[in-house]
Amino acid sequence: MEMLKTPFNEPQLELLKMFSSNISEIEWLEIKRLIVRYFARKAINSANEVWDKNNWTAEDEQRMLETHRGTLYKPAD
Repeated sequence: MEMLKTPFNEPQLELLKMFSSNISEIEWLEIKRLIVRYFARKAINSANEVWDKNNWTAEDEQRMLETHRGTLYKPAD
């Protein structure tokens, strides 16, 4: 039997199944907060790993905050 092709990946399909029943707006907000916290925690952990790997200090942090590393744009003629 051939698998049905879908644009959704496995996690997306699981979420669709989970939300197939009606949930309140309050429940939906709680779920969104959980998801946001999860990804925020992952981002913070990744940043901490980079910080530790580079042995950065508070002085390095201040230097980075004061350094402008944006893209330089050439004025139009």
